[in-house]
Amino acid sequence: MKLSFLIYSYFPYGGQQRDFFRIVQECAKKGHQLDVYALRWQGEVPEYINLIKVPVRAHTRIKLYQRFTAWVEQKLSEKPPHPVIGLSKMPLLDFYFAADPCFVEKAQTQRSAYYKITGRYRHFKKYEEAVFGAGSNTEVFILSPQQRRAFEKYYPDCGHRLHEVPPGISRDRQLNNRSSLMRREFRQQFGIGDNEKLILQIGSGFKVKGVDRSLLAIASLPSEVRDSTKFMLVGQDKSVRFQNQAIDLGINNQVQILSGRDDVPRFLAGADMLLHPAYIESAGYVLVEATIAGLPVLTTASCGYSFHIAKAQSGEVCSEPFRQEELNARLLDMIQKLGTASWSANGLKYGRETDLYTLPETVTDLIEQLAIKNH
Repeated sequence: MKLSFLIYSYFPYGGQQRDFFRIVQECAKKGHQLDVYALRWQGEVPEYINLIKVPVRAHTRIKLYQRFTAWVEQKLSEKPPHPVIGLSKMPLLDFYFAADPCFVEKAQTQRSAYYKITGRYRHFKKYEEAVFGAGSNTEVFILSPQQRRAFEKYYPDCGHRLHEVPPGISRDRQLNNRSSLMRREFRQQFGIGDNEKLILQIGSGFKVKGVDRSLLAIASLPSEVRDSTKFMLVGQDKSVRFQNQAIDLGINNQVQILSGRDDVPRFLAGADMLLHPAYIESAGYVLVEATIAGLPVLTTASCGYSFHIAKAQSGEVCSEPFRQEELNARLLDMIQKLGTASWSANGLKYGRETDLYTLPETVTDLIEQLAIKNH
């Protein structure tokens, strides 16, 4: 089958991009021919992908996306009809992989009234309606019950087109037990003492991931705890703002920021807990990756995959609406209980007994089944 994928930008370390890559990999494995339309592509292009760089430019992101849509629509019209899969909300799609939260809900709950009269709001609302509105036939792959609740609230007629799929966690994140050798080598490399606690945060897009909240929580620790605590941030984004915040909070010596990288299992083995107080996130794969590696997790209910933490009992989830004081208190409490709590064992057990790995296979199967049914 011929399949076309639309993605604005590909780079190796984003959650959406990893999902996209695994899905096209699985589609290629099933023998499908793949065109990928993209504005930007960072990294190698696999031989099974026919990458089509969309040659449009604009002074604003909104105009760029509109020109992308128009250019792709023209190219698709020159080819026989075939399924089109999008990684962002836009017209033209037969299938949408919902890596992003509901835009209208975010606008209603996190933006001022003025925002709703801006061109940006009108554009993204129109593009979301093209996928979820009553006149759409786009089939949607969602990642969490949280997403279903939001989309059905603002687009009541879309429920029958929403298909919840399992996570696509790489099996190399799964451990039968915590690797003491990997942990020891990692901590020696980064100078983490045996008596120090290492709090880890992983994710690209530091602002939405709540790094500012993490730094405030680290700074709130009592001095005797804070002095023996290190915070390590790993991800792809500009870090100057957060380095300056750490300096202002007087915790610069406790904080280390590293760019995105591929050896995540070493970090999961070497840390003592994962901190992930994101503002909003459709999924949050690192929550599940940490859980199945036996790393306790502290996160927020605004993360789609926070329900896995509650279900696995592999950490704690801050309630909504978010309060910094609750995060601070839970962080201190978890640090003090790390030696006695069962979070790590619970997470390892959850990783063995739960389907957390088959997203690419499930999405590919659904594309095949629904493409036949709908055409």
